[in-house]
Amino acid sequence: MSEQDRPLTVLCIACYFKGEEFMRECKRQGSRVLLLTSKNLEHQKWPRESIDEIFYMEEDNYLWNIANLVKGVSYLARTERIDRIVPLDDFDLEKAAALREHLRVPGMGDTRTRFFRDKLSMRVKTHEDGILVPPFVHVLNYQALNNYMARTQPPWVIKPRMQASAVGIKKLYTPEQLWETLGKLGDEQSFYLLEQFIPGDIYHVDSIVVGGEVVFSRVNRYLATPWEVSHEGGIFRTQTVAHGSADESALRRLNQEVMSSLGLIRGVSHTEYIKAHEDGRFYFLETSARVGGAHIAEMVEASSGISLWREWAKLETLPAGKAYQLPEVRNEYSGLITTLARQEIPDTSAYDDPEVTWRMSKAHHAGLIVHSSSYERVSELLEHYLHRFREDFHTSLPAPDNPTS
Repeated sequence: MSEQDRPLTVLCIACYFKGEEFMRECKRQGSRVLLLTSKNLEHQKWPRESIDEIFYMEEDNYLWNIANLVKGVSYLARTERIDRIVPLDDFDLEKAAALREHLRVPGMGDTRTRFFRDKLSMRVKTHEDGILVPPFVHVLNYQALNNYMARTQPPWVIKPRMQASAVGIKKLYTPEQLWETLGKLGDEQSFYLLEQFIPGDIYHVDSIVVGGEVVFSRVNRYLATPWEVSHEGGIFRTQTVAHGSADESALRRLNQEVMSSLGLIRGVSHTEYIKAHEDGRFYFLETSARVGGAHIAEMVEASSGISLWREWAKLETLPAGKAYQLPEVRNEYSGLITTLARQEIPDTSAYDDPEVTWRMSKAHHAGLIVHSSSYERVSELLEHYLHRFREDFHTSLPAPDNPTS
């Protein structure tokens, strides 16, 4: 077989169970698919019919030893021609970058990956390029911290630079609370940033980027913010923003500016923004170079017909010289509601409205996606289900200090 005719070999890295549809689409595109995951995920329902070989890291959490990872994959590369390395979760981005750098495989290296993992790096870069971000400071120099607190109204939030979602975030109201927190962090302080807490509505834009241009985006608004869900025991809800609205237009423009600033050339992104209650302006919060979690991809597909996982796989396996073709997009509406449940196997069968298009299947979790051509109908159902979920399923746990799958 000639080099030109050889199928691409795609190495997928997953420290959590996700990305099944990505691997299926890679296989449909004729690629050889390898999966590298944690040993404790060995018995998950991976799409084994679409995976040629599975390899395991002994580390049973997301903090894999990078040196061991590089050595292990380099050993694998003695017999496998690895053409693409794809991280399926936020916590896999720097793993993939380290491997690309070492093996000289195409894709984002360490520096650019920082813009999509490190909250401080992404804020500094977008701020330099004139994009509005909440006032922030690196937790590093104490005089700089004192100056920041003197000129910036509390409350503030202290955030880990490399975590995902709302994990590890704490709200602070006084300088004394900050110094107490820093005392507990010790030598970990420099891995955090401090920024002003801006009350507002949180939006997320889920995108496909080709040649640096956003060729598809769906604008959605959280009805309960990730902070409220993880720190206040809320019920997670999000829905499509009204098509043609001022908010949708503004966020699409801003999202392109952010992707251009941070340099995403090809791939998918989940990016969050806040519309401040005080001034009505949109502020960039954070972004990622991966498909959004918490079943947002299924919600996006319900309203648009676009599977972000499948389209990402098509981009990664696109033959040289062939142009990407976005499938036809539906401009309809969808909404997602999920909660931690008291029951091990919650029964959602009583939620029998015809708009229900997806049901969550996970122990101690209840969730639904609704889909309609009417924005008002989706809003009505999500509000109605919020009250029913509280009565039928909802429970809560303290906010985790570390991410969970």
